[in-house]
Amino acid sequence: MSYAAPTTAPDPGETPAMSMRQKISLLWSYARPHRDMLVLGVFLGLLGTAAELATPMVTKTVLDGLAVSASLRGPVTVLAVLLVAGTVVGLIQAILLGTLAERIILATRTGMIRHLLGVRLPELARRSSGEMVARVTSDTLLIREATTSSIVNGVNGFVGLVGALVLMAVLDLPLLLTTIGVIIIVGTAAALLMPSLAKAQQEAQAEVGSMGGRLEGVLRALRTVKASRAEAREAERIGDFARRSSHKGIRAVKIEAVAWTITGGGINLAIMLVLGFGAWRVSTGALEVSALIAFLLYAFQLMMPVTLLTMSLTAIQSGLAAAARIAEVRGMATETDDVSSLPAEQACPIDVADALVLDEVRFRYAPDAAPALDGVSITIPRHGHTAIVGPSGAGKTTVFSLLLKFFRPESGEIHLDGRPFARWTLDDLRSRIAYVEQDTPLVPGTLYENLTYAAPDAPESRIWRALAEVRMDERARALPDGLHTDVSASTLSGGERQRIALARALVADPELLLLDEVTAQLDGLTEAAVAQGIRRQAERGAVVTIAHRLSTVMDADQIVVLESGRVRAVGSHEELLQSDELYQELVAALRIATEPPAVPETATVSG
Repeated sequence: MSYAAPTTAPDPGETPAMSMRQKISLLWSYARPHRDMLVLGVFLGLLGTAAELATPMVTKTVLDGLAVSASLRGPVTVLAVLLVAGTVVGLIQAILLGTLAERIILATRTGMIRHLLGVRLPELARRSSGEMVARVTSDTLLIREATTSSIVNGVNGFVGLVGALVLMAVLDLPLLLTTIGVIIIVGTAAALLMPSLAKAQQEAQAEVGSMGGRLEGVLRALRTVKASRAEAREAERIGDFARRSSHKGIRAVKIEAVAWTITGGGINLAIMLVLGFGAWRVSTGALEVSALIAFLLYAFQLMMPVTLLTMSLTAIQSGLAAAARIAEVRGMATETDDVSSLPAEQACPIDVADALVLDEVRFRYAPDAAPALDGVSITIPRHGHTAIVGPSGAGKTTVFSLLLKFFRPESGEIHLDGRPFARWTLDDLRSRIAYVEQDTPLVPGTLYENLTYAAPDAPESRIWRALAEVRMDERARALPDGLHTDVSASTLSGGERQRIALARALVADPELLLLDEVTAQLDGLTEAAVAQGIRRQAERGAVVTIAHRLSTVMDADQIVVLESGRVRAVGSHEELLQSDELYQELVAALRIATEPPAVPETATVSG
């Protein structure tokens, strides 16, 4: 099976187009695993709503009792019980919903993190890492509210609204019809604002993600930014994202404020109409005073369910936008194995002479792009040092990407230990390979954690041996906490980070060691020590080096010269100097002397 990187990808800041039904289904998928807790939260909310609905009726009973001098002990006791019960139920519900919200956000974030770490490199190459971080952090917060409080509040608000209207109908139908008329007008006006609110919130969140992506990239290159006196320019560019997000956010706030104003004003209008119309009905004898008071209490209570419904709608709109953005992350293709691990008796023998063979490998990054590798054939012995050199764009790093199965070849075959790559699982393959990137990144954590990253169970003796081979053991002992010093909090030079990355690979003691320009930031003495370490590793397994500094590969057992995605020549340093013009030019460009310089006869030595 082969593939190349996709030719197109959605804008990292653009929310994928999804129907409302798809968004709601997606949003519910986050709450579904916790539906039992959610149902309990709704039930507790209904108990609280029932207590609120019963209060005005009990109040009417108290007023009617006052009119006939009846005992008030029973009604007052009921009122007290309703008050206490409502408070206790509200407390339990708040704790339950808070716990549920944190569980949902935990599951969402950990699921996204696992997915992102398993995504194919071509998928991530076109997206800003800061944007992905924003989706894991801020977008999941919107999911939390939309899948917990909004659902419970929505159900409670609906039940409270319907219950209040039913009891108001029992008290006086003409007053109810007046109230319903106002509610219909208010509800329609607020509903018309919801699509605009969702769009504004969605656009504001997208700008926040873009801002995070730009800021993350600038912070990584902060030395260059400062050296180029570009702080003000970058602050302005990043500020543009923040300003656009603020503009969209203010628009969302305005729309939300209008919705709240319409809602609150509508309820107040309904109360005023009820008060005026109800007073007239009391004066005509069509309505009792106690009934009017109870009706007004229900009218006041309408504010709460309508508020809950409005809050739910606004939170769900934000959650729907966030769910769509998270869905794009979930939709990114992950690395998958073409085959399952083979039983031991089916595995190819590992005592073949050549550890790695590339046979007519062809690869391109896009279907319409020129081949990055065009029929490359390379044989790498089981032991020894193979160097790959060539001008920029020759395909050197692409070879490493194929060897690690970051990409799959378009055609041709790659064999490791005599077994085709198609029959190697990712875990089995990468367990035999150690890779040192050109940028030599260190993972957050201690020096010990970095050194044992690929071999967590490595003994400490192996760690110190690897550090000694890269001349980093004395520096490690001088760190404040030795091996347990946090590398992100310590001051390490670029060369030291490079040596740590190389030591990490040596600790893994792999069958195949891939080194991408690992001596670029090393001084001469350290480079010589590292070269000795590479030679010792080459005695135990295969070492493949990509280098632009040919001084690091002059003593390689074989050198492969790549040009425009093709193998131009293969041989030792001396052989290539005699036979290959491009290699001669590379050597000359780097001013590596091919023979001792002649001393001019006129030269004199001053004392």
